[in-house]
Amino acid sequence: MRRPSKDSPKLSAESQRLVSISNAIVQAASRVEERTWERNLHLQLQKLLKSNHQDSIDAALNVLFKGDLAVYDVLMDGVEAVSESSTMTEQGADGADVTWQALLVAAPVLAWTRFSIPSGTIPNDILSALSAHFSAHLLAEGTQVAIAPTLYSIDQLPRTHAETYALTHKLAQAAHKGSGNIKPAAPGPDTSQFLADTRYLIAAIVAPVGAPLFRWQEPQHHVNFEAERTHALEQWRAQAGPNIARLLPGCGVDLLLPEAYYVACREADKDIRPVSIRAAVHYLTNTLGVEPGDLRAVVAGFGDEASDNQVDEYRVGFTLRQSSDVVYGIVWPLYGQEDEEGTPMEGTVPARPLAPIDEIVGHLNEVGIAHVKRIGERYVAEYCDDCGAPLFADPTGELVHAEMPEDTPAGSEHFH
Repeated sequence: MRRPSKDSPKLSAESQRLVSISNAIVQAASRVEERTWERNLHLQLQKLLKSNHQDSIDAALNVLFKGDLAVYDVLMDGVEAVSESSTMTEQGADGADVTWQALLVAAPVLAWTRFSIPSGTIPNDILSALSAHFSAHLLAEGTQVAIAPTLYSIDQLPRTHAETYALTHKLAQAAHKGSGNIKPAAPGPDTSQFLADTRYLIAAIVAPVGAPLFRWQEPQHHVNFEAERTHALEQWRAQAGPNIARLLPGCGVDLLLPEAYYVACREADKDIRPVSIRAAVHYLTNTLGVEPGDLRAVVAGFGDEASDNQVDEYRVGFTLRQSSDVVYGIVWPLYGQEDEEGTPMEGTVPARPLAPIDEIVGHLNEVGIAHVKRIGERYVAEYCDDCGAPLFADPTGELVHAEMPEDTPAGSEHFH
């Protein structure tokens, strides 16, 4: 969930209209009434997104986030739905109007390495192969697709809903017209390199309104759609994986199921977290010449200074067992309804929800780290004044900068 800024300017007429309609949806007494209000909300959002009035949307979200989370969720769902989809109407061969629907889709790639994880323009031959596999293994019959010629880093993704809306419409037009004339995204800003990070293929799928978009939505798969989804992901990994590997030399990769843009990005944000732990332990054991059992992990919760005891993220600092110096660290952010009370892991129904810190410890234990220290104190999220890297708790509870030992072999990259 994207959290708005803390400033709450006086609402404009456009923002107030968004708040009112979203509230009406929550209070609707029937599905018919709810859908009528939803159409009004979507029309208002389309007007604002098309004219790039992101501020009006953000102002409404700010007010609702502080005052009514149920209405906030309705508006946020509406903004995401409108910005990642579109419709187009044209005259068919028989003179009747035909309406097409388009959906922006993200295909996340989890990547890990001891070096750097590439991003940027995709060569034409690889893009053609990926498009063919995308259509053959994921999409329903009769759909059209256009994949952007960029392997996106998170810094290259749209930063606002208005930018997402613009990208959706650009790719939808390309898919519908069968045009391959899509410019690659601009390079992202230079950021700290991570041992594990996510890359994204972005595409638009177009089909007649009411027709299935994905293979598992076709009528013959309705009864066993989950099995078909699983099979589609297996085929996508098997066929597209080698092409993705060519774009990410020296990296381990795992392809996630391509889905609607915002859902796919959120799932990737969650799934990269355990990969970060495995990548960190692999890096440290190889670079320092130690076994996982020679390492210790220190886990502490961090949050906003103004949010009392709410934990927004956990930070895991790694030390050698015989030292208190933090040599490396990773951040485990919490998303959506996750908190220190715990939420069920996807696909499971445990008797007691698994708290995030227990999940972290479980992943540490899986990779061989038995010595885990949990810090009970909740810290305000602090960062290095010089380089902006997050600070981690050492075994005594002091916040420190993660630094590899001075005698680390030359050529070992330093990552935050």
